[in-house]
Amino acid sequence: MSPVSPKTIQVFLPTGEPAGIRVAEMTTRIVQVVDVPLNGLQSFFKMPESQQVGVYFLLALPDDGSLPQVYIGQTGDLRTRLAEHASKKDFWQRAVVLLSRTQSLTQTHALYLEWLSIDTARRLGRFAVLNGNAGSRPYTPAPMEADCREVFETGEILLNTLGYPLLSSPMAAHSGQGSTAAPTGAADLFFCKAGGAEGRGVFTDEGLEVQAGSVGRRANVPSIQNTSDGAFRERLIADGVMKVEGDTVVFTRDHLFRSPSTAAVALLGRTANGWQEWKNAAGQTLDAVKRQGVGGVG
Repeated sequence: MSPVSPKTIQVFLPTGEPAGIRVAEMTTRIVQVVDVPLNGLQSFFKMPESQQVGVYFLLALPDDGSLPQVYIGQTGDLRTRLAEHASKKDFWQRAVVLLSRTQSLTQTHALYLEWLSIDTARRLGRFAVLNGNAGSRPYTPAPMEADCREVFETGEILLNTLGYPLLSSPMAAHSGQGSTAAPTGAADLFFCKAGGAEGRGVFTDEGLEVQAGSVGRRANVPSIQNTSDGAFRERLIADGVMKVEGDTVVFTRDHLFRSPSTAAVALLGRTANGWQEWKNAAGQTLDAVKRQGVGGVG
């Protein structure tokens, strides 16, 4: 895997509204991602991009701590397909479209990219994938598959840049590699050990990722019962991020939390200052290593 290199990404706002339509692209590549809010569909339908072949991602982005949701599809006519989804699917707030600025994507490209996107999103588990069936890997000639992989790599970066990391592993981003990055070294690990909890996590640019197999308390302390923190832990169980095993909960997969404190609450079942609860193997707090150490030497 080659080292990560600096990139220039351009984001254009056709309506001038930061929360409206956003068009993102790398200045040296032909791939383009168009981010469209549900109430901006009519404006998008007036753009020539809406008539192209493309892969689309319908996104639901809840603010209650539950997993964001995505439905992934492909079409030769984005305008018609998105209009159908707007009338028949009511879960989503934004549609993100992956296409080619040179209109070079074919239906074969789109079918492969759809399959690869569904497979990757399900494997990473950062979004709940609502597709009923990922289907089998479509036959794609080797030269075309190579093109698709390059399009996918660019699309992954653009989606992540726009705030939708459904195809990106936070561990991979932290290590400076692609989605097949090797495990992070022991020096990057932090531990949350208190009240029977045995959590392992990695602090990344996106937050703190608790690793699969980490163990937490099942019970909530009385002070967070019937509170947002208590409800948050129950949602993690309902979403399958944690499973109940006796008087403990166990993380079924790696899961990213935007703040170390939220990660600590999930494990400990009580309010917690994650900057103090998470410590490295030497016993140094996350605060000491990642915040107080900023600007220091050694």
